[in-house]
Amino acid sequence: MRTSLRVLLWLIILVVGVLSFSAISQGQASADSQESVPLTTDFSHQHLIFSKPSTQDQISRVQQDVRYWQQLYRREMTMPSPAEEPGSSENIHLGHDWAENMGTGATVGAGNYPAKYSFSLTTANCSSATQPDFTVFNTGLTGSPTKASIVAYDNLYSGCTGTVPTTYWAYNTGAKIASSVAISFDGKQVAFVQTLAGNARFVMLKWVASTTQTVTSPGTPTAVTNAAYPTCTAPCMASITLTDSVGTVHDDTLSPVFYVYSQDAAYVGDSSGWLHQFTGVFKGTPAEVRTGGWPVQVNATSKALSVAVHDRSSGNTFVGDAGGFFYRVSSSGTVTASGQLDYGTGFVQGPIVDVSAGVVFVFASSDGSGACTGGANCSAVYVLASNFVAGNKGVKKAVGISTSTGTTPNPMYIGGFDSTFLNSATATGNLYVCGNTGGPPTLYKVAVVAGALGTVTTGPVLSTSTTPCSPVTDIRNPNAAGGPAEWLFVSADANGIAMGCAAGCVYNFKNTPWQKSTVYALGQEVLDSNFKIQVVTAAGTSGTTQPVWGGAGTSTTDGTVTWFNQGPTTQIATGVWVRLTHYPVGSTILDSNNNLETVTTSHGGGNSGGTQPTWSTVAGSTTADSTLTWTNEGPVSAFGLPSAGGTSGIIIDNIVGSGTLLGASQVYFSTLSNQTCATSGTNGGCAMQASQAALK
Repeated sequence: MRTSLRVLLWLIILVVGVLSFSAISQGQASADSQESVPLTTDFSHQHLIFSKPSTQDQISRVQQDVRYWQQLYRREMTMPSPAEEPGSSENIHLGHDWAENMGTGATVGAGNYPAKYSFSLTTANCSSATQPDFTVFNTGLTGSPTKASIVAYDNLYSGCTGTVPTTYWAYNTGAKIASSVAISFDGKQVAFVQTLAGNARFVMLKWVASTTQTVTSPGTPTAVTNAAYPTCTAPCMASITLTDSVGTVHDDTLSPVFYVYSQDAAYVGDSSGWLHQFTGVFKGTPAEVRTGGWPVQVNATSKALSVAVHDRSSGNTFVGDAGGFFYRVSSSGTVTASGQLDYGTGFVQGPIVDVSAGVVFVFASSDGSGACTGGANCSAVYVLASNFVAGNKGVKKAVGISTSTGTTPNPMYIGGFDSTFLNSATATGNLYVCGNTGGPPTLYKVAVVAGALGTVTTGPVLSTSTTPCSPVTDIRNPNAAGGPAEWLFVSADANGIAMGCAAGCVYNFKNTPWQKSTVYALGQEVLDSNFKIQVVTAAGTSGTTQPVWGGAGTSTTDGTVTWFNQGPTTQIATGVWVRLTHYPVGSTILDSNNNLETVTTSHGGGNSGGTQPTWSTVAGSTTADSTLTWTNEGPVSAFGLPSAGGTSGIIIDNIVGSGTLLGASQVYFSTLSNQTCATSGTNGGCAMQASQAALK
């Protein structure tokens, strides 16, 4: 009975949401039909999430929030693909990924994200469209006549004609944009915080497409008053200086603009512990709220605030500070502080708020406990109720070591939840996070049961040295060839373990969850409960309960399916086959069919032959190679791509199938350091697009 009720409620939500979302789009976007519903993707979608609502209270808390519907469409919309399409295989490179030089030293920044605007849920649009899809990158550079502080690219996809990508517009805003950018629902405006000489300003900008602007020859928007902004002719911009209650100006380098669609409001924290609220951001006259307790002095110690996440249903805004404390700020400006949670770098990035379940996840570089190996502190994930009381420290789980007291660990960025969690009516699934801030960055899976933290499973190590890593992004691709697939994206700043990643490296790891009573085809892969990749060697239908998985290199029967354990998802091949080379048992390569091959037996000298063998394409089968026997472990489940200094946060474009337009499902990020940007052919900080299925 309870299950039936949940299903009924879910259907009600879907119907109401489609109607609500369409109505919103018709009011804000120049759409020709209900199919032309735009989708914005930015940093805020990583911080505000919605597990599946199952009660009337949860429904009321999520159904009015645009981000809920955006999350649902982004992850679940399926599109038909042609029967045959070059490059459509899930593990084949989807087209020409690009890397554009934004300037020497340019970067979106660690823990920050680019932003993406798609005009339609169902169609990818090139530059020839009336409203093309585009991405926006802050460059992290102080704007000048020869340096853009913000740039947008269109003609994004490999299936587009002409130059891919092209500069859509680029502006010198006269200062440095050090944090993520927000886009209006109709895509016609952006908002951000920029800083110059220690003074921060909240900026709203109307852009106009240009055929002449570039990152080295940007345009300059006309600066207007807030009163004039609603009717100004693009390109134009208005700004509001971040000042406290007595008018003192403050800086801000960590807290981007968190926009609330339904209220046309925004929240920003500054570097001195003040939280600011703005109204009339995109659809009215911009102004800061300076009554009713606003701006709010969140802490009295002038500790910088990180990302402020606003839950419109409760009216609460959640934010952490550089001193390691976490806060809940009510609509009336009342501040509730947690106990100290981070004893290392403090919070350099905001929390993840699950509106449906009413819980908040916080990520700490050091818990100050001294409870990890050798008496070190631990890297930790905390969960608190969204209505936590003063002094509360929630419940935590360690995710690797941190450092001893008095030494500074690497920063800890947010994790990503899998589709099991987001589709669960009980907030049950998995959280993936990059921890071990006192050693080589390591990926961990943290089980979450009914909103509570459970078993922690150690996954792949991302680097051979102690270095920071990026936030983790998870994406379920419902349009992958062979069935839905799920991937994790994360980077290491230096000494990446993947082939070709001597410096920074960005990775994707397959984490498709096992599903009961599901038809699986030959070669499909899932991530099992032991953080190992299982590949189908005999197609069939899975059982009604998850099997007890065998160890690496063994097979498991599951209903009528046979799985072969490929081993840890960290299986990034260290090379390719080389003739007349000694390969010890256990050596792994990537064969010419994009499958992992491992030496399982060796005879005599243990050397490969003079010519490359014809590799078997069936997972679990063997190939003879002179004195070696190779076992096919299935399609590679992890890829790496060199990325100097690591990457910014990674956003996903996954609302259309690859059959609609080749290269239409991609990820976007920037490097943190200079490298040769392949498309531009010059050296600098790169704005990058890469395929979801193969970062290679």
